[in-house]
Amino acid sequence: MFRLATRFLPLGVRFQSTAAAKALPRTVRSIRKLYEKGEPIACMTAHDYPTAMLASKADMDVLLVGDSLAMVALGREDTNTLTLDEMIHHCKAVKRGSGRSFVVADMPFGSYELSPQHALKSAIRMFREGRIQAVKLEGGREIAPTIAAITSAGIPVVGHIGLLPQRQAVTGGFTVQGKSEETARRVFEDALSVQEAGAFAVVLEAIPASLAQFITSKLQIPTIGIGAGHHCSGQVLVQMDALGVFDRFRPKYVSVFSFIETNICRFVRVYDEIGKRAQAALSTYRDEVKSKTFPSEENSYDLKEHEKVSLAKFFDEYKN
Repeated sequence: MFRLATRFLPLGVRFQSTAAAKALPRTVRSIRKLYEKGEPIACMTAHDYPTAMLASKADMDVLLVGDSLAMVALGREDTNTLTLDEMIHHCKAVKRGSGRSFVVADMPFGSYELSPQHALKSAIRMFREGRIQAVKLEGGREIAPTIAAITSAGIPVVGHIGLLPQRQAVTGGFTVQGKSEETARRVFEDALSVQEAGAFAVVLEAIPASLAQFITSKLQIPTIGIGAGHHCSGQVLVQMDALGVFDRFRPKYVSVFSFIETNICRFVRVYDEIGKRAQAALSTYRDEVKSKTFPSEENSYDLKEHEKVSLAKFFDEYKN
């Protein structure tokens, strides 16, 4: 039996009226309620005050302070150079602009791998200094004791399985995971492990849509997809990808909701209403997530015929 972290839920929420609930800040409980009624969870990254404000005004359920900010905001080659101090700095800025959106932050590479106690110390700093509401960790079975330690201390955790960007140096780069019977089983077992350890949600990155659908049907916590098809409980994108700002590379799962040119607003003369167009684009993304029109098949990874056969064998084991 997995341990849903209900101790993180504020007292009195159940007694609020519907109108009042709409104005309340989102919590683990409200995210859980979206999942239970089958409403897709809309998540978008934010890395500073303006990006948080744009996403919150578009009424995102969740803002993720992703370590992708190392690349899209700081211009680095990968995410692994981001430090804990830098992440906390960005968490503070995002939280100020988050409105009523629920704020989750990635634990950066090097801040949680040494031991569960090391991870807990880092998570406490992020939670206390960054004012976030949950942390996200990459990894499956091997990271389960760490998830358990953090949740036991009263900090909500989101898991992250499938493609693990922080480990791309040893996994062969940014490649789709879970395309064979063996690797699909590994991803599924990772999902069960992070759920059992106490994570209240899990990100599924770059796995076949059919595998994501299978995992979502077997778990009792929300799945948040990125490059995992439209059957997940919710979706997340990197904001700079979704707005067409970051063009160093563009994954298959990205749909550009707006292209923002690089005009800069100058003092008294406004050359373009970039803020309004960005907010409109993020609202479009949210609406498409809620209506399940994003991601489409063209935003999902294709499988070769032998890979489909291999996955079908794995799924058949769990039919009953």
